[in-house]
Amino acid sequence: MAAATDRGVPLSTLCPKFLHANSTSHTWPFSAIAELIDNAYDPDVNAKQLWIDKTIVNEQECLSFMDNGNGLDHETMHKMLSFGYSDKIAVNGVQPIGIYGNGFKSGSMRLGKDAIVFSKSKSTSCVGMLSQTYLERIGAKQISVPIVCFEQNEHKASLQDILKYSPFTTQKELLNELNAISHPICTQNTGTRIIIWNLRRTSNGTLEFDFVKDRYDIRIPIDVCETMNEHPDRATSFTPESVYSLRAYCSVLYLKPRMQVVIRGQKVKSQLIEKSLACIRKDHYKPVFLNKRIRITFGYNTKSKDQYGIMMYHKNRLIKAYERVGCQLKANNQGAGVIGVIECNFLDPTHNKQSFIETDKYRKTIYNLGLKLEEYWKEIRYTRNKDNPACTTPVEDTMKRPDQNWVQCDECLQWRKLPDGINHEKLPDKWFCHMNPDPQFRSCSVEQEPEDSDNDQPTYRKTYKLQAKRTQLASPETTPKRPRVQRRTSDTNVRPLFSPPVPVDNGDDTDDDIVILETASTPKPKNPGFDLTKVKTETGQSDADINMLVDCNNAAAVDVKIETNGTGTGSTGSPGVATSPLSAPPPELASTTTQTEMPKVKKEEREIKDEIEERAEQGTSNGVARSDNQDRETLQNKVTPNMESDEDVESFLAYYCNEGQKQQDQLLEMVQETAQERDAFKEEVHKLTCQLQDLQSRQQELSQIRIKKECSHQAVQTENAKEKVNESIDSPDEENIFIQVDYLLRELDQSNKEKDRLRSQVRLDSLEEERATLASQCEELKLSLQQQRENAQGTSQRVTASSVQTDPEETGGAADSGTDSTSDTLKSLIELRQNIGHLLVTYVPALDLDQVNFECNVIDEILEQVVQQHPL
Repeated sequence: MAAATDRGVPLSTLCPKFLHANSTSHTWPFSAIAELIDNAYDPDVNAKQLWIDKTIVNEQECLSFMDNGNGLDHETMHKMLSFGYSDKIAVNGVQPIGIYGNGFKSGSMRLGKDAIVFSKSKSTSCVGMLSQTYLERIGAKQISVPIVCFEQNEHKASLQDILKYSPFTTQKELLNELNAISHPICTQNTGTRIIIWNLRRTSNGTLEFDFVKDRYDIRIPIDVCETMNEHPDRATSFTPESVYSLRAYCSVLYLKPRMQVVIRGQKVKSQLIEKSLACIRKDHYKPVFLNKRIRITFGYNTKSKDQYGIMMYHKNRLIKAYERVGCQLKANNQGAGVIGVIECNFLDPTHNKQSFIETDKYRKTIYNLGLKLEEYWKEIRYTRNKDNPACTTPVEDTMKRPDQNWVQCDECLQWRKLPDGINHEKLPDKWFCHMNPDPQFRSCSVEQEPEDSDNDQPTYRKTYKLQAKRTQLASPETTPKRPRVQRRTSDTNVRPLFSPPVPVDNGDDTDDDIVILETASTPKPKNPGFDLTKVKTETGQSDADINMLVDCNNAAAVDVKIETNGTGTGSTGSPGVATSPLSAPPPELASTTTQTEMPKVKKEEREIKDEIEERAEQGTSNGVARSDNQDRETLQNKVTPNMESDEDVESFLAYYCNEGQKQQDQLLEMVQETAQERDAFKEEVHKLTCQLQDLQSRQQELSQIRIKKECSHQAVQTENAKEKVNESIDSPDEENIFIQVDYLLRELDQSNKEKDRLRSQVRLDSLEEERATLASQCEELKLSLQQQRENAQGTSQRVTASSVQTDPEETGGAADSGTDSTSDTLKSLIELRQNIGHLLVTYVPALDLDQVNFECNVIDEILEQVVQQHPL
């Protein structure tokens, strides 16, 4: 095959078999239909409505797609029927969906073998054909696309091929299809109409689509769905309706729908998927490869608990529907009924726009979506159990309604938010902005209600996490602990470290984690003083370096029992024991940090405690008294071998005990203040709850009153309704009643017009019948009148002849008899003319019979005129 060249370099060619190979990227027929819908939805086409229907052309079943967009001229249609041409740009901030220049070719050839395109723009009317059957019959080696522009006379060969190889055999049929674009349902005279024939069939010869089960839908049979199921492990009951119903699929095809889709004569009720859920919560995902947060909306499906997962959109277009992630993939009920919505413009869709390319970004996104969804599911369960502990019904099994109600205007195609008391399912099929109960958005000229930006929307609080942390921190110890002293010093001061740990700032002001320091001490034998300067120290460490608080269970601590040589009673009640007086901390601690090894010190603590208790028991049972000097030597050797005096130890411990007592008092005061604030908040919440209940009851009463008013106004007669409408023009509170009464008046006027039309039609029918009857009677009378004239003339001639031939006497007798017969004939003629006059009044209402002389032929002349004007 000799290929065309450019400067001697061969050009690549496109084989006709590529049309079929390219269409195989769509394993699901609805994805092919979505490509054609996208072409009409893109901002450069600017279509407001798209009609999808089944039609029959020359006994062939076909699919038709028609929009009322801007249409195509010859050049743009040629690019549409070619491959890889896509110069679409954003219009008014709306990003186009088509980016590859391949959607129409792959989609149309997936639905059928042949397609023809009719398009009307403001300047031209074009017809183009993309047909595999045509290419096979002419034995084409490359793809040819016949295109005809009726404003030009230079496409005769293309017109000839289209008429020969398409279902339309005459130019008149092509023009009729172009005129169908100007149908009254279209708002303008421009648009595009696509007809696809030789539709794809299954292996048993039946059509891939089911047009019979639902006359207002295009469905995929169940057996075909099972062969296309990407997840054969899932049960059939879990299959979403959007998999086999084109109407259900189109209702969620776009994240923010603008264009209306009409399937087989009935409008698709599109929905804002983000706002049609129950128990909605807003979360965010901040990937490392982006500089902004990605909003994620979670909520429960209000229609079916078996249809759940993540709805993943790209540039407003649905890519993956009901994709299960995280806990939803496990063999349990975790995440059942939960739907997540995310717009992943940072990911790349596949060629058929039914999935995303498996990249590291995609896998990370799916993983994080699973985590976020599980957090939402736990939060809703926790909130439910907290608000209603006695309820045992799972959240997904309860009856739910959407948190918000939104409806789209059929004229301006903007979305309006309705009050909570209105059920959007009971709204009329055609809804307009002037029906909006909210006067602020009651006009199509008002912009759509703005949405909050992602930065202004905070992430919902995950209270179940806070409760889990509090439960861990507030769990009581299994065995009582002896008093401990925790300390941490800086280069400027000495601060005790037994204060409660500071919780993470998660929006909860409640503080349940309180640690109370016990200052009571047990007796301790005096110990010779020791030198604190000989303790191991480390300098130069500030609070900035030590930026976390040490828990009282893990910090280095020393349990010490203090004894004196006095004979007073100490804190434990033992004779000869007393606590030492308070003293200031040594100056050396102001600039140093004491370092000890925690495990070793704790071990030595336990050994000292056990030894002292054991000696105390032995001394009590055996009566053996050990000297204070021996006890002090033991402590000095095991705990503080470098300390020089017992006073230093006592001063050191007394200082920290005093500080601990002060901190305990402060904490108790804080607890009391927190309790007071909590009670105040509870009272305020109770007041607000009461106010809310009163407002709700008042709203219900007002709605009932409004319904009663509407019913009463519908039963009022027309004139009373008009008077009330005039009175309510200046009353903004009765504006809804005015709209309804106006609607009723219009219906009444229409019914009156219809009644008058029917009456006039009935009257005309009766007049036609009466006219025919009168015409026949007139004809009969005319014939009888003519016969009577002839008879009268014959009689007069006979009378004249007889009068000439007879004598005068006989003539006189004959004249008398002739006069009698002539008078009888004249009387009958007059009676006949009077009857005719009564009939002529119907046709000539202005005829006054009292003014007519029936002896002359006036009635005869009028009868002739009427017969001429109303022939049979």
